[in-house]
Amino acid sequence: MKFTLITAATFSTAFITAQSKQDSIKLKDIQEVIVIARKPTVENKVDRTVFNVANSSILSGNTTWDVLRITPLVSIDSDDVIKAEGQSVTVYINDRKSVFSGKELKEYLNTIPADNLMKIEVITSPSSKYETTGEVINIVLKRLENEGLKGSASFTNNQSSKNSQYSNLNINYHKKNFTQNLTAGYNDNTNFYKRDSESLIYDNNALTLFNAESTSTDRSPSFSSTSEIELSEKNNVGLILEYRKSKRFSDMNSYGSSYINGNLQDSFTKTQNLEGDYQNVGTNVFYKYYDKVKNKILDVNAGINYRLSDDQNDHITNFTSTPVPLGSRIYNHRQDREYYVKVDYSQPIGDSGSQLEFGGKTSFKNNVIPYDYLNLIDHQWTFDQSRTNNFQYTDNLNSLYANISKTFFKKLETRIGLRFEYLSYTVKQEVSNVERSKSYSTILPDLLLKYAFSDNYSLSATYNHNLWRPYFSEFNPFLLPSDEGMYYRGNLDLQPNPSDRLGLKLGIKKKYFLSANYFFSNHDYWTSYVIEDGKTISTPTNFDGRIERLSGNFSTNQTFFKNKFTVNLNIGVEYSDSSDFNIKNNLNIKNYITNFSGSSNMSYTNLLGKNINLNAWVGVYSQNGGNSVSNKQNIFHSLSATKIFTPLQMEATVRLNNFLFKPNFDSTTYAPIGQFRYNFASDWYGISFSLVKRFGNQKVKENTKTNVEKDSGGAK
Repeated sequence: MKFTLITAATFSTAFITAQSKQDSIKLKDIQEVIVIARKPTVENKVDRTVFNVANSSILSGNTTWDVLRITPLVSIDSDDVIKAEGQSVTVYINDRKSVFSGKELKEYLNTIPADNLMKIEVITSPSSKYETTGEVINIVLKRLENEGLKGSASFTNNQSSKNSQYSNLNINYHKKNFTQNLTAGYNDNTNFYKRDSESLIYDNNALTLFNAESTSTDRSPSFSSTSEIELSEKNNVGLILEYRKSKRFSDMNSYGSSYINGNLQDSFTKTQNLEGDYQNVGTNVFYKYYDKVKNKILDVNAGINYRLSDDQNDHITNFTSTPVPLGSRIYNHRQDREYYVKVDYSQPIGDSGSQLEFGGKTSFKNNVIPYDYLNLIDHQWTFDQSRTNNFQYTDNLNSLYANISKTFFKKLETRIGLRFEYLSYTVKQEVSNVERSKSYSTILPDLLLKYAFSDNYSLSATYNHNLWRPYFSEFNPFLLPSDEGMYYRGNLDLQPNPSDRLGLKLGIKKKYFLSANYFFSNHDYWTSYVIEDGKTISTPTNFDGRIERLSGNFSTNQTFFKNKFTVNLNIGVEYSDSSDFNIKNNLNIKNYITNFSGSSNMSYTNLLGKNINLNAWVGVYSQNGGNSVSNKQNIFHSLSATKIFTPLQMEATVRLNNFLFKPNFDSTTYAPIGQFRYNFASDWYGISFSLVKRFGNQKVKENTKTNVEKDSGGAK
């Protein structure tokens, strides 16, 4: 909070000084006044919060991942898991679901320069159109509309603990009815991390301490292409191709010690080396029919996604009590395949302003993870047939949905949606000859109501029923060594997690928004721990028991000095009740937790009339979920200055990330057998310098609208 006040005071002083100088200039012979209407940086709508970043200094030198980090309502933990309002999210790009999640999604979004961004939509109450397990983040990219060749080239050098570079080239060509977009990039990233952990086993009061330092290098060329042909005024066809390759190296050195009742039992040193090659290929063929007069939209998509990973992971441990080192070498040859067809259609119903939207999707997945396992025996790597394994997962997901939107009395807007999903899957493990097949169906309703008391006051209510399904690799029962001297194993018996969310939002004068949300779940799965044959094993585990969360949020977007100075503020508080959950699962954890969060984005355009744009951001977050509790709040912040060289069509940006406080993620996971604390020092801090060179006419428009969106609270 102190940092927020200091930043606000510093910016306000500089801006008032700059404005007074500008206002002191006498303007003569004014012949024409041009009023430019700009969207607010943050728009609050009944079902979403929109972060409008097009043409903002926030973009310069950043990647899409960097901008996502500072998006209102969004928080990202040490494992690169994205959440919105503390809830799980599904990421879409131009209304197409991303195949990536976690660290894979981070790596992919790091290949998309932020200069391509139009806006980021945080959809807190998604309609049944979206294939999601909770909330939705829709990343909308720019679409250049003018004739000819245009584009941009960018280079960023980032210095934190280590040095990293990012370079990207964007080319757009538009001629009559043909549009071609090409993006190519190369990232050379080096990161340094520190991690500490403490594990306490209740039964014998056994304590294990672990300290590690790791350096990782990732070299990633990437390429994407979007080709679109306008067959007629209403019909478009196109092809999207994406390719990414990554060469990764990681070295970790660690030290650990174990105690019983405070007495040292043993100590060890451990080295881990990972070297791998990773490739992702994605294709999407699409057809669009858009009748702007009748507002009819048909969107047909078909595609294939393929992922290949081939890596070698060595773990070597030296115990003081054992003269011979112990070790394992694991070769991973993973392949993921997905094939899908998706159809969406919407049209008005009659002349009453009602809208009907419906569609469906079918997808097939075939994923395999073959492992070759070797043991270190007498300083030699020896093949272990009993541990070598081939894991396979196949599924078929079919879904249908329908939404109906209608306005009553010119004041009450409604949207009722229903989604039906049917999933059948098979899991196989060759070593133990295990095979399991299962199928089930799910009905997911949603409801949205908005009543406008006047142009300045509105109240909306939403309801969503969601289902979180396990990720396929979480079923894999293959025992793998982890970094902390423990092991990891999947769970064939994992069950999906249903949850419900109700929300209220009050819009006041189109600038102030108050929201309240209630979330509850009676079944979930989280990471837990077991001990087998002297090994401590982490594994995803089903948990019964009710969890309830009640949250409130205030947000506002203000402009000053003739729209040059923009301030967005979000403040939230969440109260969670896990008493039933803790009792049923024998967890020694707080039953009631109150968590505060907030963020603020401040930007000033054209400082002193010198084409200098300033931006400051601060966010306060801590994450609690299930049987894991955060031990501290993190304060994230950044400060940047961008100089625009208009005649050269160039931009130069200097950015400081977390220069006052380095991010440190500290949390404790509770299990029936004990508690496990992890402290992770992030590498997200330092200084970066970016250059962006543009060429051609940069006029843009949004991608073709493909879904029915509800506006709220007055923000249009």
